[in-house]
Amino acid sequence: MEQYRNRLVVVLGLAKSGAAVAKLLHRFGAQVVVNDKKPREEAAEAEELEALGIPVISGHHPDDLIHPGVDLVVKNPGIPYETPPVAKALALGIPVITEVELAYQLSKAPIIGITGSNGKTTTTTLVGLILQQAGIDASVGGNIGTVLCSLAETVREDQLLVAELSSFQLMGTSRFRPHIGALLNLYPAHLDYHHSQEAYLAAKLKLFANQTADDIAILPYDQPDVLAKIPPLPAKTYYFSKTAEVRPGVFVRDGMILFAGDDGTTEEVMPVAKLSIPHVENALAAILITRLAGADYASMAHVLSTFPGVEHRLEYVATVQGVRYYNDSKATNPEAASRAIQAFAEPVVLIAGGLDRGIDFRELVPVFRKHVKALVAYGQTADILLARAEEAGIRERFRVDTVEKAVFAAADLAAPGDVVLLSPACASWDMFPSFEVRGHSFKDGVHRLRTSLA
Repeated sequence: MEQYRNRLVVVLGLAKSGAAVAKLLHRFGAQVVVNDKKPREEAAEAEELEALGIPVISGHHPDDLIHPGVDLVVKNPGIPYETPPVAKALALGIPVITEVELAYQLSKAPIIGITGSNGKTTTTTLVGLILQQAGIDASVGGNIGTVLCSLAETVREDQLLVAELSSFQLMGTSRFRPHIGALLNLYPAHLDYHHSQEAYLAAKLKLFANQTADDIAILPYDQPDVLAKIPPLPAKTYYFSKTAEVRPGVFVRDGMILFAGDDGTTEEVMPVAKLSIPHVENALAAILITRLAGADYASMAHVLSTFPGVEHRLEYVATVQGVRYYNDSKATNPEAASRAIQAFAEPVVLIAGGLDRGIDFRELVPVFRKHVKALVAYGQTADILLARAEEAGIRERFRVDTVEKAVFAAADLAAPGDVVLLSPACASWDMFPSFEVRGHSFKDGVHRLRTSLA
């Protein structure tokens, strides 16, 4: 990374990724300045960076932070482009990137990039587990938790780097080129950041922008409205589908998952009934990605039949008196909750509610009508969710004041063979500091329920 020696780089935003980027560029000889709007006492990483000789400016964005002498800005993905130092850098023609771009420049290993509105973490985790089960050396990081450029610095040419990528991260790339890029789905989201669905899609499509005919692009066939907006891609394109026979790609026929190669052959992978996760689409995408990366079907079947789910993302918790309990606390919007509810063929007793953001939840009425047998609501949005359940014809509707009480209320409403699902459709901040704390509250309630009935 000799190109960064003696270059003046401003890193905007600390946290794990900002600190990792700052240390990395400092090691490569760059003159690094870190700026974070958080007060100094909230910038836990500042002391370590300053000990290395990296200046850290906390609490505000100085007017003179960005000037014509700055060579590069590396920003935290969540910082909007309208933020004054970012806007000023762009106006001066200074490149603004995210750490994903640095990771690509560093990595000697081919990259598998996975993005989408929903299911990124589950699919990325599955891909990593399948590759490891198949004896393929792979490191997993990105938006999933481990800073990508930290992994990229150590991976070898004979390994794979599997990355979960958000639209925020991809928007800040210029030359980033994964060997395999997968778009799982696209639903309205992050419009406060991107300002339009078209801009959101454009950010996601940067995953494929620099691919060539030697690379692979994977697309969701069951979203024709999205496919219609994607121009022809330079990479070889594969599809995955629950509803149609796609070639080349992965699809379902008569309860069996099949892989169709570009040579006209079709191979059986595993029965859908043996999947341990409700979202078949995530499994199909993981199968396609890992098949194209060289994994064998036995490894896929082993992982996909035993995987318990990622915590707080349709996570199986327990079966109590014939009722299965799932924690989907990460479902912080109606689209994610709708997808979770529809993942189950069994009747669903739904626990939902949370922060009121002015959403009317009308899109959930047909989903409620078809899939939900009872609703237990809590939090600021309880009343509106109960009203939507009434519109859907759900007779059993209850309001409680804690998630734990919701578990016990749901247990009274559920019959053997039913599913009790926490899928809030709302952010957690009216009652909890995070969706993780909310999910743990639900799981604690399930475990107390099981103990009380033992």
